[in-house]
Amino acid sequence: MISVKFSQRQVWLTSLLALTLSIGACGGSQTTAPSGEQSQTPASGGGQSVSLTGAGASFPAPLYQRWFSEYNKQNPNVQISYQSVGSGAGVEQFTQGTVDFGASDVAMTDEEIAQVERGVVLLPMTAGSIVLGYNLPDVQGLKLSRQVYTDILLGKITKWNDPAIAEINPDLQLPDQNITVVYRSDGSGTTGVFTKHLTEISPEWQEKVGEGKTVSWPTGIGAKGNEGVTAQILQTEGSIGYIEYGYAEQQDIPIASLENKSGNYIEPSPESAAKTLEAVTLPENLRAFIADPEGTDSYPIVSYTWIMAYKQYDANKGQAFKDVINWALTEGQTYSEELGYVPLPEPVVQKVEAALETIQVQ
Repeated sequence: MISVKFSQRQVWLTSLLALTLSIGACGGSQTTAPSGEQSQTPASGGGQSVSLTGAGASFPAPLYQRWFSEYNKQNPNVQISYQSVGSGAGVEQFTQGTVDFGASDVAMTDEEIAQVERGVVLLPMTAGSIVLGYNLPDVQGLKLSRQVYTDILLGKITKWNDPAIAEINPDLQLPDQNITVVYRSDGSGTTGVFTKHLTEISPEWQEKVGEGKTVSWPTGIGAKGNEGVTAQILQTEGSIGYIEYGYAEQQDIPIASLENKSGNYIEPSPESAAKTLEAVTLPENLRAFIADPEGTDSYPIVSYTWIMAYKQYDANKGQAFKDVINWALTEGQTYSEELGYVPLPEPVVQKVEAALETIQVQ
């Protein structure tokens, strides 16, 4: 039962809610000269100490945390700090040039790219599912049709034992309990992907709410980041909210099976997300929007997530950044499934590697 498990999860949630990742502390040291400039400390292999900072999406943050920690163990001269602040804030900080790289679950638009003086290279790094996690003690295996989950989010279905939910879940004992929708209160790529899907499948949603990193939700309570929504679901019996699959898996939050375009109810998993990616061709500009995928076994809400890089870097940071990304595209992909993400298909890896080579190191 969720109410029982919550106390056992407190340590995980406390650390996750503060997900500002200063991974360099996991490995070798970085010293600072009296002037405030970074000293050039020789590293293993004869390299110089390099510090990289990034900010953005919470969707991939657990995977990035693992990547940067593992990379630092192998390369203690490279320190990587990543702040899980949401895609909207990540794009803003990247555009302002206050970080070395950004991260977003929604690929930057042409208009956003035009505002970045140093140019932009978009690098899809992993993919994952956006799921509807819920807090109903003793209720497992919930199914939600496209019409039903849209109506819940529109505030039209307000009770868990509503006939529309009961009809597609005849074997479940659904409580006479109010539904509390939990949504993202910050600028969020996860929200952007989720509302794009809802807009695609529901004319009513398109008319009343629309899509974007921030929207005016018809009902519910807001929380910041995937971390905050996860915590709010755990704390609120009767709640339902959208989060990245790995967050639900880490906390044993029950997940609804959703009806896909083919009319099948699909349980989210790395395998069903991989089926979705098989039905999508990533274009040359590496920007793919998977609003309502084809495929009998495709899970309906899957997204790539991007690291935003500049086209130009200085020699020290530029080479270190490219080395980190190359590692993440190869060895780093092996950590994806255990954290609930989908390893990039090999053809996609090759496209991203080619894009990485266009970054100029001066």
